[in-house]
Amino acid sequence: MELKDVTWNEQAREKILLDADRALQEAVREAASTLSNADKDEVYKFLFEQLKDQFVDFQPGPDLTKYAEAVASGELAADEARAEG
Repeated sequence: MELKDVTWNEQAREKILLDADRALQEAVREAASTLSNADKDEVYKFLFEQLKDQFVDFQPGPDLTKYAEAVASGELAADEARAEG
């Protein structure tokens, strides 16, 4: 066996991804509830701070910008965010 063959099984891989999605959803929900009048940069910073310690070697990509823009522009209203929680 080679080191490159050491990987998570599909069930574990799905669970890891689901947990990561939930962490992102919770951060976006909280941002929508608390930063409704904030600009994109403030929301992005909030999301980054919420998520950075939850993941090993966290490197935000375009998704964080996309959701920060959605919160800042009101696409994800605070009421909607609370209702989905």
